Amino acid sequence: MNKMKNDLYLRTLRGEKVERTPIWVMRQAGRYLPEYREVRKQAGDFLTLCKTPELACEVTMQPIDRFGLDAAILFSDILTIPDAMGLELVLEEGIGPVFNKPVRSEAQIHKLSVPDAEDDLGYVMDAVRVIRKELDGRVPLIGFTGSPWTLASYMVEGSGSKDFRRIKGLMFESPQAAHTLLQVVTDSVISYLKAQVAAGVQSLMVFDTWGGVLSTADYKVFSLAYMQQIVSALKSDEMTKDIPVVLFTKGGGPWLEMMADTGCDGLGLDWTVDIADAKARVGDRVVLQGNMDPVLMNTGQQQVRDHAMLVLEGYGQHEQSDKGHIFNLGHGIQPFAHPDNMQALVETVQGNSQQFHKQADVTQTND
Repeated sequence: MNKMKNDLYLRTLRGEKVERTPIWVMRQAGRYLPEYREVRKQAGDFLTLCKTPELACEVTMQPIDRFGLDAAILFSDILTIPDAMGLELVLEEGIGPVFNKPVRSEAQIHKLSVPDAEDDLGYVMDAVRVIRKELDGRVPLIGFTGSPWTLASYMVEGSGSKDFRRIKGLMFESPQAAHTLLQVVTDSVISYLKAQVAAGVQSLMVFDTWGGVLSTADYKVFSLAYMQQIVSALKSDEMTKDIPVVLFTKGGGPWLEMMADTGCDGLGLDWTVDIADAKARVGDRVVLQGNMDPVLMNTGQQQVRDHAMLVLEGYGQHEQSDKGHIFNLGHGIQPFAHPDNMQALVETVQGNSQQFHKQADVTQTND
């Protein structure tokens, strides 16, 4: 591969001191972009878009070409693994992801097996390879997965949920069955992430979208323990041990210390977390990523600029003792966001964050 032209994101995740704060945005390739909507229309539906490597590459590149962000994220979906397990994912307009064959019995749980990452999910790996070639070293490529708890929630509920009564019912009434389900999902996630790395991703994110619906005690046992397995498996494998891993639990503010204990490289913060407080709690152990409220992207450019500065100021000066900050939203960008606001956000962070890096001795390396 060619030398990385912009490795700011990777250097930050390695704990190196950098000249400014890197920025990328969760769900940065999405419906808020008119060019994305055109490609999705061409594909016919979301899953075809995900499963066609050339189209997945095209939409992955769109926000990089348009805004000059500091990292690309693979265009895919967190529910690819359950789909490959035979649950038959469909995306229904106005409803979202739905499984035609949800997991509703212990017998179904025991029939589940780990998909072959190259055979059953080969379209994802093909997309990674096509995207890396197209990126040509411009910026790093992020791979990702849903957390075992989040994937299991969708698998048992059959779709999104407001009360999570089915997955929580399984957890409370048949904890051993819940653990059996979570373990096969965890084994699948580990295999899937390793395959993404082999195909070419340079960083990994685990999206624990629904971890925040759990109590602290249940979070430790049914979500965090399985993310710990993932981090440990990746860090103990020669191929993946140097690939940075970022964990993100929506609603996970109370548990940052426990999350940092996993040995991950970074923690995503949702918008409810005070970033200065998070820095004081874990900033000398992990890189922090976040955490502007995504609703701001639906407002005006001045509001975006002002609040971006508040996040940068909240993190404050980058000292030798802290690990660093990657700017992001506190969750995914929303379909009604204004593209001009993304431009304003990127310009604000890239143009104003240098002042917060003066206290650190900047080191420059190239991949």
